[in-house]
Amino acid sequence: MAVSYTGVVTVTGEGRNGGQVTASDGLLSTALAIPKALGGAGGATNPEQLFAAGWGACFLGAVRRAAAERKVRLTSTAVTVEATLTHDDDGEFGLSAVLDLELGGVDQAMAEELGAAAHRLCPYSKATRGNIPVTVRASAVAG
Repeated sequence: MAVSYTGVVTVTGEGRNGGQVTASDGLLSTALAIPKALGGAGGATNPEQLFAAGWGACFLGAVRRAAAERKVRLTSTAVTVEATLTHDDDGEFGLSAVLDLELGGVDQAMAEELGAAAHRLCPYSKATRGNIPVTVRASAVAG
């Protein structure tokens, strides 16, 4: 398989608990902190937010591709990604995700079709398929 692009980041320090994330090209540089909801200090991003951001951006690209393949003109696109850190009774951590897709310029049936197609196309969706619980909800909206 040919490589299209490799994103390179370095995480230093304590990782999610006060670490620093830096991309090799310098375009991403941010601190990490455990969210207040988990008893941490908060005040910085966390791995779940970064994962959700990457997945959401990729997913919208897949929606646009699916729409173009169907010659569908979208008037607006938005996706809200919830990446949830979970744990079981044994203290083992995992992830689950919900993707709420809102599409303008289409009816509900087409919104659902495009959401399902994007979930098949998106590399993040492919990487998580069968590994974590994922729900994709698509809605047609005005605009």
